[in-house]
Amino acid sequence: MQRCDALARHSELPGGLTRVFLSPEFRAASEAVLGWMREAGMQARVDAIGNVVGRYEGSRPGLPCLMLGSHLDTVRDAGKYDGMLGVVSAIDCVHALNAAGRRLPFAIEVLGFGDEEGVRFGTTLLGSRALAGTLDPKVLETRDAAGKSIAEALRAFGLQSDHLGSVARRKGDVLAYAELHIEQGPVLEAEGLPVGVVSAINGFTRLRVTLRGEAGHAGTVPMNLRRDALAAAAECVLAVENISRTHRELVGTVGRLEARPGAINVIPGEVQFTVDVRAPDDRLRIQAAASIESEIRRISRERKIQYDVEALQAFGSSTCALWLMEQLERAVQAQGVRALRLPSGAGHDGMAIKDIADIAMLFVRCKGGISHNPAESITEADAGTGARVLLHFIERFAPAIPA
Repeated sequence: MQRCDALARHSELPGGLTRVFLSPEFRAASEAVLGWMREAGMQARVDAIGNVVGRYEGSRPGLPCLMLGSHLDTVRDAGKYDGMLGVVSAIDCVHALNAAGRRLPFAIEVLGFGDEEGVRFGTTLLGSRALAGTLDPKVLETRDAAGKSIAEALRAFGLQSDHLGSVARRKGDVLAYAELHIEQGPVLEAEGLPVGVVSAINGFTRLRVTLRGEAGHAGTVPMNLRRDALAAAAECVLAVENISRTHRELVGTVGRLEARPGAINVIPGEVQFTVDVRAPDDRLRIQAAASIESEIRRISRERKIQYDVEALQAFGSSTCALWLMEQLERAVQAQGVRALRLPSGAGHDGMAIKDIADIAMLFVRCKGGISHNPAESITEADAGTGARVLLHFIERFAPAIPA
């Protein structure tokens, strides 16, 4: 808990927490985590995409690893446990093993992933996709609001973007990936449980929509002659909401909207906004995204607005491996806690890692299910239960037998 507090102080937001990928604050947090990893007995480094990597060798050097961890970047005005709790809990587990002089028949690697949230560049899971070998190099051309590309930001950080191949792992190098994370939802609190075992991670589709009308004087252009891009965008936002209400497992969000030229006395001539659609069923999500695009097309046509819909990113739903879920459930039950399975509505780095290894997740209860918010809160007791479950899982981890 103290380490989560310490990481929260590395923020560009005075009195709050905002830490975006490859920022000075991200560097400071990474350096703190590197120090904790080394104190715990790990070899630690920052890889070419900005992930913080700690390795604790097994009974002999070079064995395949059980991979643990979470992310170190945050959303804007964030809570201090999303991502960070999983990193520091994994470090603490390795520290306990090292203090007892224990080496296991596999290595352990702890990852503090970079840019899981996608706040700075609008594209998520950069660190975990690079590790899985699925990051398209063209993504490095993506630019932030200041016009700096990911490749340029990596170089400014002291990393070489042309070395991304060194980050990728092969199947077989990673025996499994397990992540401890706060729930970011109300289920565990409603069930009176400190932890739960994740069954699957919802898929998501992200779009960037640009509407172009015609800017004009707010006082001289009659209402019936206007091509107001912001008024069209308002209709589109409501269309996203209405479509996302058609199924209880479907959610849709417009999280960012910018109007240009942005003057009080000028009719907006251009608007850009994002759309985030999520569901546990990929077919439902894909159909919803298509319906949203169809509505944007209709609204634009009726308002004589030009439109462009750009697909930013899409990930299918990710099922956690049954054999790992069962091992986590035994670890939960060993703490005298009923083992509950529940899905994750939020995305996580495991969605990328599943391309090279089976994945599992352990949720820790959070107050009111509130996350991505300064009110994000967990108890010391629940954090302790989560860490003990994770350590029990690690100590008794049995790799899957190849088919």
